[in-house]
Amino acid sequence: MFRLEPRPEASRLWSYGSPLLALALTVLIGTALFIALGKDPVRGLQLFFWEPLKSRYALGELMVKATPLLLIALGLALCFRANVWNIGAEGQYVIGAVAAGGVALLANQRTGAWIWPAILLAGVLGGMAWAALVALLRDRFHANEILVSLMLVYVAALVLGYLVYGPWKDPLGYNFPQTRMFDKGTQIPRLMPGSRMTIGLLLALAGAAALWVYLFRTRAGFALQVGGLAPAAARYAGFCPRRALWTALLISGGAAGLAGALEVAGPIGQLTPHVPAGYGFAAIIVAFVGRLHPAGMMVSALLMSMFYIGGELAQSRLGLPKSLTGVFQGLLLFTLLACDTLIAYRVRRGAGAKGGA
Repeated sequence: MFRLEPRPEASRLWSYGSPLLALALTVLIGTALFIALGKDPVRGLQLFFWEPLKSRYALGELMVKATPLLLIALGLALCFRANVWNIGAEGQYVIGAVAAGGVALLANQRTGAWIWPAILLAGVLGGMAWAALVALLRDRFHANEILVSLMLVYVAALVLGYLVYGPWKDPLGYNFPQTRMFDKGTQIPRLMPGSRMTIGLLLALAGAAALWVYLFRTRAGFALQVGGLAPAAARYAGFCPRRALWTALLISGGAAGLAGALEVAGPIGQLTPHVPAGYGFAAIIVAFVGRLHPAGMMVSALLMSMFYIGGELAQSRLGLPKSLTGVFQGLLLFTLLACDTLIAYRVRRGAGAKGGA
């Protein structure tokens, strides 16, 4: 018989060890899943954890997936540290892509190189504007930001659908719901020849460094975290809780919008109904697996992008549904939540029920 005994203080060891144990359990359950589906588990795990790393091109594709995940997760981490639950980063990502696509459609062959910075700026502003709706409703009307941000995801998808099925639809696109391909001059510069990896990766890494400095080396970052977690204490110290709300949501929305702009002006090259790829929701897992720390999220973004690529490979090579990606993502999240119990509790042998916190 085992029981959970409260620790006198949170375990620093398990705060770092919990994600590793969660990953090991995910692999173990994934192995059982492949066996249950009648597939070779070694081959299945190889598709998820080795194929994305085996060549230069594969590494480039890994970075293509990791870039938007990291960018969005950085913004979400800022929100979560401020106790602002922005669950609608997917909508901010989509609106950022729409705003960036609108600027890209204005370009032609005579447009100068200034256009792609303008595209990225449009994406940032679009994401910030969408997040500002959440901040306004929370600030002025005390609306629940979880529900508001989540519902705005569906509104964003409808806006995108209206544009690609309507006024922005390519007249030469054989009636497919898509815009024309963006002009070559609008493409985000690539880092390696023969790869789809763009300078967006550098922007994401710079964003991680900037977030670390902001959170742990500036008074503003400290004030934001205090303003979210303890509004009364923040007011007593002279900090503004409202500023924490607006700052967190605007930065988070801007980061998601930038990710959307990098996608449509980079690997995708046009607007389609398939722009929403679930990155905004997957980035929530990235943020928590990475412990809301920039360094941890860099690692977890790579892991999550391996799940995306592995799911695509499992579909094409093993005949498994692409939804296997979501299964692995969900397994990682739920095993992490279970393993996090060990941070506040230790397992003891003996009779008794779970003690109080």
